Amino acid sequence: MAATDPLNATFAALSDPTRRAILVRLSAGEATVKALAEPFDMSLPAISKHLRVLERAGLVTRGRNAQWRPCRLEAGPLQEASAWLGQYRAFWEARLDRLETYLRELQSQDRPDGPSRP
Repeated sequence: MAATDPLNATFAALSDPTRRAILVRLSAGEATVKALAEPFDMSLPAISKHLRVLERAGLVTRGRNAQWRPCRLEAGPLQEASAWLGQYRAFWEARLDRLETYLRELQSQDRPDGPSRP
């Protein structure tokens, strides 16, 4: 996979808790850099660096409204990441279903009224 692969960029952006918190905030609506920085103990330039990572991943866009440059969430890359993870969700659900079946078989063998062990 190339370093510019969109899925790689999405997961790299999501790897940082500050960036995930920014996305949570933006899921409630547009916000300025200053508003996004408020809950964090970091400078505006540091928040701007996080926003640039999110922008490169396509997770955030910045608009222009006179002097106000609102940031907004772009959920498309999250949907692609979720679809990729969905493949593995199905894999693990199938394995857990098999485990559940096996455990039920073991439980029925342990019951006095169940089949006897060989």
